Amino acid sequence: MKGILGKKLGMTQVFTPEGNVIPVTVIEASSNVVLQKKDVENDGYEAIQLGYSDKKESRVTKPEAGHAKKANTTPKRYVREVRGVDLAGYEVGQEVKVDVFAEGEFVDVTGISKGKGFQGVIKRWGQSRGPMSHGSRYHRRPGSMGSIQANRVPKGKRLPGHMGSDTVTIQNLEIVRVDAERNVLLVKGSIPGPKNSFVKVKESIKK
Repeated sequence: MKGILGKKLGMTQVFTPEGNVIPVTVIEASSNVVLQKKDVENDGYEAIQLGYSDKKESRVTKPEAGHAKKANTTPKRYVREVRGVDLAGYEVGQEVKVDVFAEGEFVDVTGISKGKGFQGVIKRWGQSRGPMSHGSRYHRRPGSMGSIQANRVPKGKRLPGHMGSDTVTIQNLEIVRVDAERNVLLVKGSIPGPKNSFVKVKESIKK
């Protein structure tokens, strides 16, 4: 298993030699540093901790500074773990680049979806609206709450509420191109999150 952290720059398109258009997402993944190696003896599982994007000195805490100093690097803004890796192939302080992946491989991309704020049931859950005529008093309401004998909201009831800002993973996305000079991955299709948001790219577990 292998992985890397990066930033979503946006979407573009790539033309194949046959003239077909492939929509791709551009992920910039430079300056990935191995901050820590976790093993079964000390932590109960095997993983590497990666850090991406330097953090401002004014926002660095003493524990963060000490943790980064062990890896001989600067504190990072985005820190995530990648499990299932071969620990022998990594060292603390090692830099991980986009060339760990190759064209044609499949990856799972995890990010934070766009926040939509407080939304009603039509936008949040895709429910249908009522009649919009003048005599109707039911337009975009959530509908019946069920029996009042229970005197509670049924668990899982689809109601208005906060929408978005969830951790979302898109699986089995194909890597169309690897640009080692620019530290860029071109991944087929869309991935969660707005532009300039952080994402984790990991080798697909279902391919």
